[in-house]
Amino acid sequence: MVSPLAYVHPNAKIDKTANIGPFAYIEDNVEIGAGTEVMANASVMYGARIGKNCRIFPSAVVGAIPQDLKFKGEETLAIIGNNTTIRECATVHRGTASKGKTVVGDNCLIMAYSHVAHDCLLHNNIIMSNAVQLAGEVVVEDFAIIGGGTLVHQFSHIGAHVMIQGGSKINKDIPPYIIAARDPIQYCGINSIGLNRRGFTREQINAIQDTYRFVFSPLYNMSQAVQHAEAELPESPERDLILSFIKESSRGIVKGAI
Repeated sequence: MVSPLAYVHPNAKIDKTANIGPFAYIEDNVEIGAGTEVMANASVMYGARIGKNCRIFPSAVVGAIPQDLKFKGEETLAIIGNNTTIRECATVHRGTASKGKTVVGDNCLIMAYSHVAHDCLLHNNIIMSNAVQLAGEVVVEDFAIIGGGTLVHQFSHIGAHVMIQGGSKINKDIPPYIIAARDPIQYCGINSIGLNRRGFTREQINAIQDTYRFVFSPLYNMSQAVQHAEAELPESPERDLILSFIKESSRGIVKGAI
């Protein structure tokens, strides 16, 4: 149902089961999936693609042009997956020529006043607490939880199943499965509660802990730690994910707790 008080561009493609509230603003080149609700005063702008059963709360904006002076009006997208909630005054901007799209995956919760900048890639089941600010081209992996007020530097990579303390300043990559906290931000242990809730076995959690004992050992630099972990620990998906994340990090990962 579309409220008669909403503005909907005639070229917008809106599923007949979607709900568009009063004073919502829907621009050209927008697609909105089945069961999605766009609430009063929310704006879904050019190039937005909203999946099924999403909720866009009042004054949220999806698809505005990026805050990047290199943007020259190129055709880009802002893609929101299924079952994702975008709360009040949160913003998700379109991509630039760099990646061509900004993506927020399925089952994500983007809380009030948060910002997802151009060309970010958010995977699935992510929680961004209030006022989290992601700069351009940040990657966030599945099941990451980012505490309120966190600032994330451009090009940063946040691994799967991490928990990040509110108010953090992230300028290094955050490898998977950990708790990251303090100022400056650092490794503060395994996110064992989150892993237990998601069905990780004791053997899997032990493999993660064993890997990080090498990674943050004072006996090795990072490249040596990776070599020793590969040589001395049995293969496992968890070990391999951690080590591949470290190898692929261009900006380096957070340091261990002192």
